[in-house]
Amino acid sequence: MLRARLPGYHAQRCPPPRPVKGSWVLGRILASPVHRLAAGLNVIRYRRMSQQLVVEELNSHVVVLDCVVRLERVDPDDASHFDSDPKSGRITRTHRNFSKSVETRVNNQNFEKIYVQGGLNVKPLVPEKIDLDETLAKSDGDRAQVIDGPYGVYGENSNVVEAVKADNKESEVEKEAWRLLTNAVVTYCNSPVGTVAANDPNDKMPLNYDQVFIRDFVPSALAFLLKGEGEIVRNFLLHTMQLQSWEKTVDCYSPGQGLMPASFKVRSVALDDNKFEEVLDPDFGESAIGRVAPVDSGLWWIILLRAYGKITGDYTLQERVDIQTGMKLVMNLCLSDGFDMFPTLLVTDGSCMIDRRMGIHGHPLEIQALFYSALRCSREMLTLDDGSKNLVRAINNRLSALSFHIREYYWVDLKKINEIYRYKTEEYSTDATNKFNIYPDQIPHWLMDWIPEKGGYFIGNLQPAHMDFRYFTLGNLWSIVSSLGTPKQNEAILNLIEAKWDDLIGQIPLKICYPALESEEWRIITGSDPKNTPWSYHNGGSWPTLLWQFTLACMKMGRLDLAKKAIETAEKRLQVDRWPEYYDTRNGKFIGKQSRLYQTWSIAGFLTSKMLLKNPEMASVLFWEEDYDLLETCVCALSNSSRKKCSRIAAKSQILV
Repeated sequence: MLRARLPGYHAQRCPPPRPVKGSWVLGRILASPVHRLAAGLNVIRYRRMSQQLVVEELNSHVVVLDCVVRLERVDPDDASHFDSDPKSGRITRTHRNFSKSVETRVNNQNFEKIYVQGGLNVKPLVPEKIDLDETLAKSDGDRAQVIDGPYGVYGENSNVVEAVKADNKESEVEKEAWRLLTNAVVTYCNSPVGTVAANDPNDKMPLNYDQVFIRDFVPSALAFLLKGEGEIVRNFLLHTMQLQSWEKTVDCYSPGQGLMPASFKVRSVALDDNKFEEVLDPDFGESAIGRVAPVDSGLWWIILLRAYGKITGDYTLQERVDIQTGMKLVMNLCLSDGFDMFPTLLVTDGSCMIDRRMGIHGHPLEIQALFYSALRCSREMLTLDDGSKNLVRAINNRLSALSFHIREYYWVDLKKINEIYRYKTEEYSTDATNKFNIYPDQIPHWLMDWIPEKGGYFIGNLQPAHMDFRYFTLGNLWSIVSSLGTPKQNEAILNLIEAKWDDLIGQIPLKICYPALESEEWRIITGSDPKNTPWSYHNGGSWPTLLWQFTLACMKMGRLDLAKKAIETAEKRLQVDRWPEYYDTRNGKFIGKQSRLYQTWSIAGFLTSKMLLKNPEMASVLFWEEDYDLLETCVCALSNSSRKKCSRIAAKSQILV
């Protein structure tokens, strides 16, 4: 049973305001010592119009770009504003939203946004002077540098076109993928609000695959954003946030405030006089198999909200009071006190992408990696005021504890496995080495021969007396993207994938987990699930949608060779096989026995990977760098209790690598 807390919301007919269409490029005009403005060009000025800053062209000789530019004044002699890239020799501006800073930038007003109408089809001219208030930029020392925007990092001796240029030639596979993705778009009140999970015209029983899933829409959203189409993503974020306020009831019980729906569907409801109106019908898990609440939906929503601002430059969305409230509700729900002794998030089985019984209940890595990312996103986007300072403090404390916990206790490589192999058990002490009382016999025989010497990974789950040694792809990839792992750990994960390519990639990327549960283990853990048979679906199946996250992780670590190899492998099969949801068998040879065709996030994952590969610098706004400040913060230092003993000091030498 669903009841709207805000009466009449579902009857709302007015869609969110449409942004101005066009490709968006984010950059800065800096008074830096790097570039000197070319002489003899014309001055342009700006004016505010209809909530957009529009460049007014004063001379027909000025060629303008279709872009967003941030104007920021800095001290030209202050070297701290710039970083040097040792590989390219370029000088770049320090990232303004570097995640380690606790300060919010939501209300930062030291820049102006300019939307310039035009196109990127012509070579632009660089204005000699940018007159902000007709008095600002008049000295010969003013210089310009456009850098770290969502379409590239623009360094020394490069103009705007060279900085954002990319191979825009689309293959026939890409053209078909864009056509299919466009056909999957769902509209509400004549505005796009998402994409259906699958759009197979021959499927007569779509079940819930005709709904818009939050987790499924993320790769679609990124594909649209990278193409410069932000309206559908903005609408999606607004409408799903409004659905958050609905009351959810299953068997007379309502879960906590802040829960995001797993999916929603646009339905037509009959009114009087043969009239109809569109309503959004959300599913919070009360219709899902097993009636499991979607824990990852709210985390993905926050991650996508940050990506929208980074790529479009439209930070006004995250500044809205309702959006800020939505973030706070999700964070308060995740940070609520409970009986758990660990900083990891405790969830039931089937509460994420693996939404069926697969033995991941407890503290699965996938949820922890997304939780860590959502915490860092929220810290960036939350407005600091009296109402949020306690929440921000709680976020910082949780980030510090969570990063240490995952890096220290979830990581396995040959050295760690040998350490576990020699564990003593039944230790009763605050200084115990085997803190979780793990029995060495739990180490599976396949793992000792499988793990390479120069590789490692984060295990799937950790609980008292239990370590799930299975390799889960999404959790490990997102640990790289979010910097939940150390730089050396992130590098080791990709080394493992490269060394075990046939096992984890095979004929189609990528295995959702490895190895599969078989025989008696499959019967006990899955309950003899006929869909999760060995090497099928969530039990060792191959999922093409994971390709975009693999690409992003590879780009962050400078391993474009691995990303290209995986994309080329996928491109050979996806179109021919009609874009399946997943593949079966140990090496992904067959299309899944119950796989839906024309699966939208398979299509979108491929497109996002291709677009990121064509614009390598774009990835820098979608991943996080290492946050060393977190390692210096420990909640234990806030207490004078002699009973609290922290293992950080002893372990810090192993973590800061």
